[in-house]
Amino acid sequence: MSLQPKGPGGRQGFATLSLEYPMSLGVFEQYVDAQKAVDTLSDNQFPVENCLIVGTDLKQMERVTARLTWGRVAVGGLLSGVWLGLFVGLILSLFSRPSSPLTLLLYTALYGALFGLIWALVGYAFTRGARDFSSVSQIVATRYEVFCEHKFAQQGREILAKAGIPTSTGTGTGSSSGSSVGVPPVPPTGPLSGPPSGPPAS
Repeated sequence: MSLQPKGPGGRQGFATLSLEYPMSLGVFEQYVDAQKAVDTLSDNQFPVENCLIVGTDLKQMERVTARLTWGRVAVGGLLSGVWLGLFVGLILSLFSRPSSPLTLLLYTALYGALFGLIWALVGYAFTRGARDFSSVSQIVATRYEVFCEHKFAQQGREILAKAGIPTSTGTGTGSSSGSSVGVPPVPPTGPLSGPPSGPPAS
């Protein structure tokens, strides 16, 4: 694996997210399984700096956490405003040297709570009920494939097989042209530009 700078201003020694001639060691459904495979390679003195974990088939997951109401929005705005006010008060107390820091923190917390309340209610009013719930979202991959440089592929497969780590079939090897690639090339799906392989129509 050749170490290449990230760009014109990059520093030598920082590898890009790519491998030259990558070969698959295995495909895993969970990231923890791919992580365990690489950790097993590391424990067996395998040069893991030549490995790459690629997550494919991305999907977005959104977990609904609660139903939004005017009261819940107001409480959330108050709490966030209080924290913001306390932060601003602490910053001001470091530079202004007030006679009563507690009084300054109290006022900034009150002003922050008022600001947070108004901001949250106005923002919720603008949604007009189009999104009456709160949620958290995350983008995850449906499978993870571990690659390594071709010259270490056989050694890596033997280590994983000896450790009893089940791996499914990978998607193949990387480009044979010698250029750095992040994942194996995907075959074209459009119409071929060459001549038809069958006999000409009569």
